[in-house]
Amino acid sequence: MDVIRLLGIRDTPLSVDEVLAAVGDHAAGGTTFFVGTVREQDHGKPVTRLAYSAHPTALAELRQVAEKIAADFPVTALAAVHRVGDLELGDAAVIVAVAAPHRDEAFKAARRLIDDLKANVPIWKHQVFADGETEWVGAGE
Repeated sequence: MDVIRLLGIRDTPLSVDEVLAAVGDHAAGGTTFFVGTVREQDHGKPVTRLAYSAHPTALAELRQVAEKIAADFPVTALAAVHRVGDLELGDAAVIVAVAAPHRDEAFKAARRLIDDLKANVPIWKHQVFADGETEWVGAGE
């Protein structure tokens, strides 16, 4: 059975419940989640709007990241979904989850999954600040 249970780049709201259901596994002794949300400020400045966009290869790149995590860690299940489009404050922008036989493995694999996703998957964040300044943040942030 494939341990990669759910991958997605979506323009619709993300669901923690969907991700939790995807990684549910009786062989797992620990499941670790990370939910990245839109915050009201960045660099000490108020954010008024935020949008994510993705390169057409983003899902394929996400799959490569997930396959590497599955090869490097003894995970029983993993999932990763990222939102694109316009988001509101508090919206979930990214959710990753990893189930593993032991909690330490789940924590380490989930940390690497989100770090590698942010570093390698071509998804860009466009922030608009209250003062009118804008910022693009991309892979490798």
